[in-house]
Amino acid sequence: MQRFDHPLPWSSPGTTRQLTVLSFGTGTHKAYIQAALHADELPGMRVAVELRRRLAELESQGRLLGRVDLVPVANPIGLGQMFQATHQGRFDFNSGKNFNRDFPALADALSMRLQGQLGADAEANVALIRSAMREVLDQLPAAGSAVEGLQHLLLRQACDADLVLDLHCDFESVLLLYALPQAWPQLRSLAAHLGAEAVLLAEDSGGQSFDEACAAPWLQLAAAFPDAAIPVACLTATVELRGMADTEAQQAADDAEAILAFLAERGFIAGNWSDAPAPRCDATPFAGAQYAYAPHAGVVSYLQPLGAQVRRGDPLFEVVDPLSELRSVVHASTDGVLYARERLRFAQPGLWLAKVAGAEPIRSGRLLSD
Repeated sequence: MQRFDHPLPWSSPGTTRQLTVLSFGTGTHKAYIQAALHADELPGMRVAVELRRRLAELESQGRLLGRVDLVPVANPIGLGQMFQATHQGRFDFNSGKNFNRDFPALADALSMRLQGQLGADAEANVALIRSAMREVLDQLPAAGSAVEGLQHLLLRQACDADLVLDLHCDFESVLLLYALPQAWPQLRSLAAHLGAEAVLLAEDSGGQSFDEACAAPWLQLAAAFPDAAIPVACLTATVELRGMADTEAQQAADDAEAILAFLAERGFIAGNWSDAPAPRCDATPFAGAQYAYAPHAGVVSYLQPLGAQVRRGDPLFEVVDPLSELRSVVHASTDGVLYARERLRFAQPGLWLAKVAGAEPIRSGRLLSD
């Protein structure tokens, strides 16, 4: 294992922050895995502990057939953001910016740089595009904030990877994946290994999140150069490792083994690995996800367990105003699986309380919430 510590810009005098990348194995075939970009989402960090241990074992056994880069703490800024003993790792305290939104969009700069260079050789095109990505990122203007510097650095680490896994979690959630529709055939096995109960697909969810910033340039370049052979050479997924409290050691070890089994299928690890079990779900469009909100303030009581299969009209939760006794029940507007719930039990304006993954599109435009 090699350890690389990259300093982050805009630290206050007398303090420093760094992004640590742990690199296992060698070769041009590269996987990149990061955890806790939303720094208060700790299950991915716990899984990274198990991945680090197992990757070190596999490397010592000579079983790594490519390079695996692991970032156990993808957000040192948010990791230190505590307010009255409560961790706040989703938004930057200084700017209010969501750490997983508005990553650099590379396609326009790449298109200008690659004019007249791409042809019918897909392998040669991939090498050219990855080289151009590194150059574009290296030539970005100096970061104007610590968050911008972190995002540039993370994207630079991942831009030339064949596989990118971004480990997150929701507030209370089943295990689920977010991915591009084009990636789903290759990700079916990962979802099955992990026991995912929902997979949400979108080509552009509207927030320029990390996973889409890695994968979208390949789609955009293919559209810009239709006569060139340009595959989607970066297979990406955001993996939501259940809820924020799901940090049990055995579960983390099992999730790490599931990820390693998928890496073995993708040619990164030698040896015998268990086949993927039968999948627990099929993919649905992200546009088919219902975000359910309360009609007024009050105390929330959930009426369905996580993972419940609901039908349109089924009750999801009840909201009761403790002073007026106004009572409302919010219902499912689609058939699907209840895949996430808010951890807070007091309804507030604009705060979603439940999410249902349905097969029929019911939303458009920006699909991500902040």
